Amino acid sequence: MRARSGLVAMTCAAILVLVCARATALAQARARPSMLARDRWSVAGASSAAQVAPIEDARISPPRLRRLPAWSAPLLSAVVPGAGQAVVGQERFVAYAATEGFFWVEFLKNRAEANRQRRTYRELANRVARGSFSDAAPDGDWDYYERLEHYLESGVYSQGGPLVVPETDESTFNGAVWLLARRTYFANPTLPPARDTPQYQAALAFYERRAARPEFRWSWRNAQLEQDVYRRTINKANDGFRRATTDLSVILANHILSAVDAFGSVRLQLHGSAMSGYRAQVTIPLGGTSK
Repeated sequence: MRARSGLVAMTCAAILVLVCARATALAQARARPSMLARDRWSVAGASSAAQVAPIEDARISPPRLRRLPAWSAPLLSAVVPGAGQAVVGQERFVAYAATEGFFWVEFLKNRAEANRQRRTYRELANRVARGSFSDAAPDGDWDYYERLEHYLESGVYSQGGPLVVPETDESTFNGAVWLLARRTYFANPTLPPARDTPQYQAALAFYERRAARPEFRWSWRNAQLEQDVYRRTINKANDGFRRATTDLSVILANHILSAVDAFGSVRLQLHGSAMSGYRAQVTIPLGGTSK
C-alpha cells in the first residue's frame, strides 16, 4: 500500500510539473512580440525582377527549443510521457500524462488485488488441503498450486520401506506421474521390469523429480466445496495478474508513442524554422521607361 501511494504521488507530481511548465511557456509566448515573417513587396518603374535571398531570422532556432537541446524533448517524453510535448508547447501533453497516471493507478490496483487473491488461495490450501499432513507447509511454485486445482489428492510419495515405492493410485497426482513414467520408459506399462534394470531406474528418477514429496502432500477429500472456492480464487488471481500485465504494456506503449511524437514534432519545428529563413522580394513594373 505504501509503494502504491508513493507511485501515485510521483505520477501526480509529474503531471503538476508538466502543467506548470506549460503555463510558463504560454506566459512567455504572450510576452514575446510576434515574430511572423511578412513578404515585402516593392514597386519600381523601370525594371522587373524576382529575387530570393536568405535573411537573418531568429526563428531558425524555435524559442521553446533554444533553452534545451533538441534531442531533450524525445528523451523527456520517453521518461515521463507528455514532458516533451510540454517543452515544445503542444496541448496534447495532457493526454499522455493523463494516460500514464490512469494506467499506473490501474496497474497498482490490479496487482494488489492479484496478490490478495494469491494469499487467500494459499492460506486456504495450507489450512484445508495441507493442514492434516504438515504443520509447517512450505510455499510451492506456481505449478504446485495449479496441481491442487486439478487433483483431489496428491497421493503418497512412497508406499513405505527404505526405498522409494511410487504411488499406484492413478487418480492421485503422484499416481498419474508414475503412470506417465511407466508409459515413457517401460515396454509394457502394466508389466514393470526388475527394479535394478536401467528402464526401471530411469522411470523411478522421472517420478522422484516430479512427484509431490511428503511436505507438499495435500487432499481435498471431504472438502470439495473448499476446493471449488480455491479454484475460483486462483482464477481471480490469474485474471488480476493478466490485467496488471496489460496495464504495463499500455504504459510502455505510451512512453514509446510519446517519445516518437516528440521526436517528430521537434523535426517538424526545426525543418519549418529553417525553411522560414528565406523570403521573397518581388518587383512589379507599373509603367514603361521614361525617355
